[in-house]
Amino acid sequence: MTRADYSSPAHDAGAGMTARLPHLLAIGRPLVMGILNVTPDSFSDGGRFLEPELAVAQGRRMLAEGADIIDIGAESTRPYGGAVSVAACEERGRLAPVLPRLSEMGIAISIDTMKAEVAAWALDAGAMMVNDVWGLQRDRDMAPLVAERGVPVVIMHNREAADPAIDIMADIEAFFARSLAIADGAAIPRERVLLDPGIGFGKTPEQSLTVLARLDRLKAFGLPLLVGASRKRFIDKVSPSPPDRRLGGSLAAHLAAVDAGARIIRAHDVVETVQALKVAAAIREAR
Repeated sequence: MTRADYSSPAHDAGAGMTARLPHLLAIGRPLVMGILNVTPDSFSDGGRFLEPELAVAQGRRMLAEGADIIDIGAESTRPYGGAVSVAACEERGRLAPVLPRLSEMGIAISIDTMKAEVAAWALDAGAMMVNDVWGLQRDRDMAPLVAERGVPVVIMHNREAADPAIDIMADIEAFFARSLAIADGAAIPRERVLLDPGIGFGKTPEQSLTVLARLDRLKAFGLPLLVGASRKRFIDKVSPSPPDRRLGGSLAAHLAAVDAGARIIRAHDVVETVQALKVAAAIREAR
């Protein structure tokens, strides 16, 4: 990984994510996925970008800061519980004033939803990728939709509740095996699948740390790994802090994830994440 690799253009306006994702992954550097929550109750920035003009401005800002992809979600999936379930029509209503406008600017957009109905609407409106926090296992229509549209999909590990007694790595591997069987059954090509171990989701803080420490074990699936440790609660366990004061811990976790093979980093703090990855790449080059 070199500084030249890192500076390669990532967001050529108008190119499709389906065609671009393999190309971007081949650049030789991790991609940065910026988080844009158009919700009132996300654990870290709930309500900050519910106003459409603020959300559009934030999307443009993250693109300018170096984000390769913007992941837009309109229903909180708070990893520690307490999220309010949102009807599909409400999700679409929150997305409608934001997602199409960002798409028209040439921004590569991922739709963060567990509902096939919302994913279909978002793809029609310009999204190029589906990020499913239940890994194709919650909505039976999601896998056929992804296959029909020919778009990349992120399969994320999740659990209804954390269980400190389980072997979390074995649980993740079994979950991914089920999800990949669903993907195979729907004829989703493996080159369009990414895996996300779901840091914080259905996991104790200790288990999230275990996942980060053993991330390279998931390379056995032979698929690109996406990691989103941004502002998660395990950081507070190590160094007590509110979500908006966890930048240092987020960067530490993401740099460790990249060292273990992560290809996409999902983050709230784009400019800082891009800088950290550039410096880490420069240090590797200097060796």
